[in-house]
Amino acid sequence: MWAHRLGAAADFSPSQVPTPAGRRYPVSTVAEFDDMSVLRKPELDDVVNSESTSSVRSSSSLGQAVTGAAMPTDAVDPEKCQRMAQQEEPGSLQPDPPFSIFSRVQKIFIVFIAALTTVIPPLTASIYYPVITELAKDLHVSVADINLTITTYLIIQGIAPSFVGNLSDEAGRRPALLIALIIYIAGCVGAAVKANYALLFVMRTLQSAGGSGTIALSLATVSDIVTSAERGRYTSYVQMGWMLGPSLAPVLGGILSQYLGWRSIFWFLAIYASVVWVTSFAFLPETSRDIVGNGSIPPQRWNMTPLAYLRRPTKREDAAVPSKSEAKASSTRVSINPLNSLKLFGDKETCVLLLYSGLIYASSYMVLSTLSDQLEEIYGLETIPVSLCYLASGFGAVTSVLLTGRILDWNFRRHARLVGMEISKQKQQDLSRFPIEVARLQISIPALMLAGVSLIAYGWTMQSRTYLAAPLIFLFLQSFGSSSSFSGFNNLIMDLNRKKPGTASAAMNLARCWMGAGGTAFATPLVKNGGIGWLGVTIAGIWFVFSPLVFLVIKSGARWREEKRLREMSETEAPSGEMTAT
Repeated sequence: MWAHRLGAAADFSPSQVPTPAGRRYPVSTVAEFDDMSVLRKPELDDVVNSESTSSVRSSSSLGQAVTGAAMPTDAVDPEKCQRMAQQEEPGSLQPDPPFSIFSRVQKIFIVFIAALTTVIPPLTASIYYPVITELAKDLHVSVADINLTITTYLIIQGIAPSFVGNLSDEAGRRPALLIALIIYIAGCVGAAVKANYALLFVMRTLQSAGGSGTIALSLATVSDIVTSAERGRYTSYVQMGWMLGPSLAPVLGGILSQYLGWRSIFWFLAIYASVVWVTSFAFLPETSRDIVGNGSIPPQRWNMTPLAYLRRPTKREDAAVPSKSEAKASSTRVSINPLNSLKLFGDKETCVLLLYSGLIYASSYMVLSTLSDQLEEIYGLETIPVSLCYLASGFGAVTSVLLTGRILDWNFRRHARLVGMEISKQKQQDLSRFPIEVARLQISIPALMLAGVSLIAYGWTMQSRTYLAAPLIFLFLQSFGSSSSFSGFNNLIMDLNRKKPGTASAAMNLARCWMGAGGTAFATPLVKNGGIGWLGVTIAGIWFVFSPLVFLVIKSGARWREEKRLREMSETEAPSGEMTAT
């Protein structure tokens, strides 16, 4: 008898109460039975039999000792109790739901669409570099005026994701992406149709406002569907999009402008974004865990794909219901606060990672923004050959994507084995006692060292006018090292801010774009006055000077995380305590 076995237990724990079927209730379930009032239901009176009555009577004394209240001895049937518990607490007797119900093929498809969208911001920023002079002539303005549109684009690119990322956390990834792409397409069409500098300036602002948020949305989408154990590989696929953009953009811009005119650049961007929009509208599901949980909770009808709307799926049995702090009913008013991304800079660990990753990303902009002039001045190359040289950086980024993501996941699994943590792609790991900083930055630091050495070699081989192959090889290595290091920082930031991935991605974009804009403005006079060789030395020197901050994160990151957790717990408990006292 289950009561007899319970009474024979030497060490009783409420979390280990056996059920008639040999299962065990969790603590939360037993706590609900503490006053046993839930058992005294009228419908149970007619199902009492002699065996269950004697069993319950034999356990009444134990129940009184445990709960502090006398257990009813004539109102409980164990089998009925079990059935009732299953109805009232279905999740308590079921295994934990998977982290995501999406299959591997579905995850790859979602990440593929995300990667397509991340190409847009860097592609738009750099694609008309080869036609700056032509634009200035056609619009009857100076080259400085055209460069002002680039500066404005980068500034808006740093601000807009704070709105888009926060909107995606509140309303969902899918509507935020579709709205952003519509704004972007409108800017591209307007720039292609009208030949006016003022309108071009406004349209470039619209392009930046709409397109720049796609990176934040893509990283947030990946965080929704994959666990920390496999985040490295999937994040690298998304990262490939925005790392390839600056390398491919000059090539596309040069070819399109030479054969079809500069307007074709904006038509190309509009067509590309339209294809992405149609694909996303038709096939991309909502992934925000605040809205769909692990993907098994249907979103609002207006937020479904056409096929999902026709099927009208019901809630699955293995649905992961968002917690009270995460759940957002479809009727809840959306509250957009772009300052949420700035709040992340107030967290010590996240702030250090954001700023240092911004330095890494800014270095790529500094190198690529000065590459064209140096190739023309030192090697006498024309537009198309200059554009093709950018592919060296692109190949380095692609190689990094193919290798670094798998290495990050491998190192995560290695550290998990060292601490005895079980790894499952369907369960999000508890990182509170896991050295996640070490697992990520152990890959980033060696890659950053490779990038620094390659940068110095790239600058001096080009300034020494060696064979063109030499600086291009070092450009490839620099791109590989920077992309690999950047990937580790990105994954760590997302690991630390899993509850608000859209906001975290927006903060990352803010640091990247603003530091990239400052670095680009600083690079041109530095190369002009000191030469391209000193550019690499300067960048590597800045990395070295601030590198102790990275080692500080490795040493103190776990302690900072625990302090943050305790602080958030105290802030959460304080209002509830005040309400109780009231």
